[in-house]
Amino acid sequence: MRAQPVAAAPAIDATAERLPFDDNSFDAAMATVTVHQWGDVEQGLREMRRVSRGPVVVLTVDAPVLQQFWLADYFPEVIALDQARFPTLDQLTGALAQGSAEVRVDVVPVHVDCTDGFGEAFYARPEAFLCPEVRAATSGFLLTDPGAVQRGLERLEDDLASGRGTRRTDACASRPSTTAPCASSPPAPEPVRIAARVVPCNAS
Repeated sequence: MRAQPVAAAPAIDATAERLPFDDNSFDAAMATVTVHQWGDVEQGLREMRRVSRGPVVVLTVDAPVLQQFWLADYFPEVIALDQARFPTLDQLTGALAQGSAEVRVDVVPVHVDCTDGFGEAFYARPEAFLCPEVRAATSGFLLTDPGAVQRGLERLEDDLASGRGTRRTDACASRPSTTAPCASSPPAPEPVRIAARVVPCNAS
């Protein structure tokens, strides 16, 4: 954001916990895959509620479900780190309930060819994680011990080269979209818990 080209839309360099705007400045406020980066999640959500006179929407990940993501087979340290960083859905909805008429949790399907760079978008494209640019856009990789990441990369590359990784992720690749990370084992008959969710909240 701080290195945007001159022709890009205007951006404000600030923190979520201290937004430099008056109360009710905007029709709506949205935070997309970012709350796990905040130093004080509840304060950041209160700020979103304060500056919005309409809905507040938060796109995040239901952290416990990350353990079902096949990525945990190769990078357990990354998954463990993210599970500790992401606030729970109860924490988010509880904070947003203050000053809101309604708070609900909705499922957001992630399409198989999603072009956004967040890690779960590559659930059916395991080879993408071999690219430094993909890992550089995922904070969990940047914050994890480089040695642990390298060991996972070597295992993933070996499995993809041998075909083992392809078989592990066939179930994922065949899905046009998903609402949860794919496990390395065949999917269960019942749907797994949702991983990508939106928490909208309407102003009172």
